[in-house]
Amino acid sequence: MRKMRWVVLFLCFLAVAINYIDRANLAVAAPEIEKALGIGPAQMGLIMSGFFWTYALMQMPFGWFIDRVGGRIALPVAVGWWSFFTVATAGASSVASMFGCRLLLGAGEAGAYPACAKLVSQWFKPRERALATGIFDSGARVGSALSIPLVALIIDTFGWRAAFIITGLLGAVWILGWVVIYRSPSHGDMTGATDVVHAAPAGDAQNETWASLFRHRTLWGMMLGFFCLNFTNYFFITWFPSYLVQTRGFSLKSLGTLGMVPALMAIPGGWIGGLVSDALYRRGWSLTAARKTCMVGGMLVSSVITLSSLTSSVTLMLIFFGISYSSLAFAGASVWSLPGDVAPTPRHVASIGGIQNFASNLAGIVITTFTGVMVSVTKGSFTIPLVVAGGFCLLGAFSYLFIVGKIEPLRIEVGRREAP
Repeated sequence: MRKMRWVVLFLCFLAVAINYIDRANLAVAAPEIEKALGIGPAQMGLIMSGFFWTYALMQMPFGWFIDRVGGRIALPVAVGWWSFFTVATAGASSVASMFGCRLLLGAGEAGAYPACAKLVSQWFKPRERALATGIFDSGARVGSALSIPLVALIIDTFGWRAAFIITGLLGAVWILGWVVIYRSPSHGDMTGATDVVHAAPAGDAQNETWASLFRHRTLWGMMLGFFCLNFTNYFFITWFPSYLVQTRGFSLKSLGTLGMVPALMAIPGGWIGGLVSDALYRRGWSLTAARKTCMVGGMLVSSVITLSSLTSSVTLMLIFFGISYSSLAFAGASVWSLPGDVAPTPRHVASIGGIQNFASNLAGIVITTFTGVMVSVTKGSFTIPLVVAGGFCLLGAFSYLFIVGKIEPLRIEVGRREAP
């Protein structure tokens, strides 16, 4: 079983990678779709935002569902749902039908991260959790990196519709592997992660309802911080390919090579973030200091995304984007460890993961729509969106440092709420 946890983690990594390929394929295909449908950047921004509406709205119900049925069932259900509507996107022939497919895609993809966070909390101890989280979360960067050359190659060879069919079928292969490989942990056979983390809370924590979680300042800080992180993060999987093509003059071929650089730089960023967070904790730092050091530091450094719009050098532009994306991944390993760290009981882990991810994905709606409007208004300039993204990185660092409280299981003592 101790070996099985690494297999489970690898399957979570693959699920997240496929998740990001299936959500990022539209960004790569966007220039071709705009030509085929005769639409502009504002309409494409609307289509891109469709995913995030349902992806955000379904986070909390999916988190509740995962805590009831478990990650073993919920994760393949989510993969199957979003894979079906990825394939269905190939049949879209209008803005309305494309927008509808993205809405339904987002509903299914909402289950991936809360389910993976739930599984990691079951299979890994707190001192190993940030690394495990960094590994499965790095699937996002791998998926983003692979989507650019993979989708570009498919489009160049078979057309943009084939790109959605082929990437959608990846989920079917993953589900088959999950059903064949996955085995649930036996009671007492695992790392003892749950017992270690949740030994302190008494009966009050057991009675903590889903709604009562919102009484905690820490949860609101997690929501704001993750909103800020994803405001910048989602630029990379929505408008980044269009930025390279429209502003920097990249061809489809160069998009599939140089366009991978930031995502490739970000892949080890999550692993390093997890290693550093866990290493600090094992060396005697408090869990609060270990997690916050990585989250705040990563968010501060990621603000260099603003500099990418201020240089005429393609090399420097890619370096700034790479540093920003890597820093977001560095912080993300600790961010996705938080649900397991602060959950009052094991049955709250996916719910808290869904709540913070709901807030974070409202940023997807904002960044896609805002960027599309700004590009239209400024006649092709991405400067304003990139400057605003850097500002949100600084706000996110503030939230994790000052609004998020001590990293420990949330609890409400009898007769009073958590102190502000």
